[in-house]
Amino acid sequence: MVAGRGFGGSMGYSELQTTTGEKLRPRFREIYGQEPELYRAPGRVNLIGEHTDYNDGYVFPAAIDLFTWIAIAPNPDKAIRVRSENVHESVEFGVDSVALGLLPKEPWSRYVSGVAQALEQNGHALRGANVLIQGEVPIGAGVSSSAALEVAVGYALLANAGARIPCRKLAQLCQRAENDFVGTRCGIMDQLASACSTQDHALLLDCRSLEFRMVRVPSELRLVICNTMVKRELASSAYNTRRAECELGVCILAQRFPGVRALRDVTFDQLESCRATMPPNVYKRCRHVVRENQRVLFAADALDRHRLDDLARAMAESHASLRDDYEVSCAELDLLVDLAARQKGVHGSRMTGAGFGGCTINLVEAHAVDAFRDGVSAGYQKRTGLAPDIFICNAANGVTRVE
Repeated sequence: MVAGRGFGGSMGYSELQTTTGEKLRPRFREIYGQEPELYRAPGRVNLIGEHTDYNDGYVFPAAIDLFTWIAIAPNPDKAIRVRSENVHESVEFGVDSVALGLLPKEPWSRYVSGVAQALEQNGHALRGANVLIQGEVPIGAGVSSSAALEVAVGYALLANAGARIPCRKLAQLCQRAENDFVGTRCGIMDQLASACSTQDHALLLDCRSLEFRMVRVPSELRLVICNTMVKRELASSAYNTRRAECELGVCILAQRFPGVRALRDVTFDQLESCRATMPPNVYKRCRHVVRENQRVLFAADALDRHRLDDLARAMAESHASLRDDYEVSCAELDLLVDLAARQKGVHGSRMTGAGFGGCTINLVEAHAVDAFRDGVSAGYQKRTGLAPDIFICNAANGVTRVE
């Protein structure tokens, strides 16, 4: 992925965005000799609702003010030329070749060319473009660097062609690009949060209907993301195994309850009635998803009503379920959650993302952020020898043009 690299916690988000935006325009002029338009799409963090999206369930993400930035200008020769400032590589492919399904071989560029092909297949005639990409979203940390890249590229390519589409449709086309052209069987949450979010709000999303509503994040809270700095090699295969276990659970449940199409349709009582017919691991995976869906709705209501103790309890239960039932946590994630629980001003902590490394999400009162960062960082480094990246974020708007 090209959308970002991890960086230390010494640079604040406001300083980082200003630096990226100011540097990208002159760099574009240096490379292409044109004045560009500038766009950006955010990463996202999921407050609660893990491994529910591909089970047609509920999720509760918020876009974060770490962005993938796109500078773009048209060219007359029907070529899409793309340079990534993160990996210092360039690729070029023709608009005609995109329409024919001929994709570049470079792994990072497939996110770009895949989005271009998805747009073309949906009937959007693209123009030639010169593109420069700069990412702030850390890669492999569970905060959707790939979705931020896809959404930013899709929005910019459409704007370059004089077109716009609804944010839901953009998210769906970007998801299709990742599924079909990159080969990752992701759900819709990441792309939709990056495309459709509203500043200072989290997004309660029904992954079946794609209906969503915004829930305000209290102004006194910050979204603090702590990166374990570890990523297990087995994460990808384990993710596919969990999906297969959920699908097997649905098959078993549907034999008794014909209306069941996904774990979203299952009540806890129905699950319990089929427990004896399921392999133990399949039952545990299903139990996590069924209960997690309930927790998402409870947590969104708690945040809406400013019942922060209830929200913290739901997040703690979610982490325990991901650790014990879905078995996607790891010692480093558990340690970060434990350290967070010892800090003042914390209103919830849990792992976020697919698991086996990556990040935790913590809701921390603004006045306590510095002490939280120092306490967690010192404790984690003492126990692991690793210095965690800690990102102090606010809930951000979705993809937009930058003046």
